[in-house]
Amino acid sequence: MSSFYKYSAGLYNVGSYQVSGVPYLTGSTLLSSSAPSEIKIEFPTVTKNILVVNTTGSAPIRVHFNSLSDGNVEGGHHYFTLLDNKDSVTLNSKCKEIYISLESAAADGAFELVADLTGIQAKEMFALTGTGLTD
Repeated sequence: MSSFYKYSAGLYNVGSYQVSGVPYLTGSTLLSSSAPSEIKIEFPTVTKNILVVNTTGSAPIRVHFNSLSDGNVEGGHHYFTLLDNKDSVTLNSKCKEIYISLESAAADGAFELVADLTGIQAKEMFALTGTGLTD
């Protein structure tokens, strides 16, 4: 009896990223009164790409792949800052989670997020750490 390889979605499967992604939409308000104001978004499957939009002009927000308490995220400047209302960043990245935080406690902030999800289970995604992320 011969064995057959079952073709399936996976981290290194090109087809998993070529097809249209399943939409994932969310948003939230970051309160300056709860320091440090940071929100973790956990995706049900691995992302194909992510769009984050700052929806308030009063507070810059930061986008990062690890918590501010992990490694040297803040000190190493391992984040992207969206300064003004409607500033956005599109990340063509595979991940299972992302963090959004306030740059300072001067004012409340808000964001909207849309992601394209693959069929790859989140548990298959490796931790995003090291140079440029936590070091």
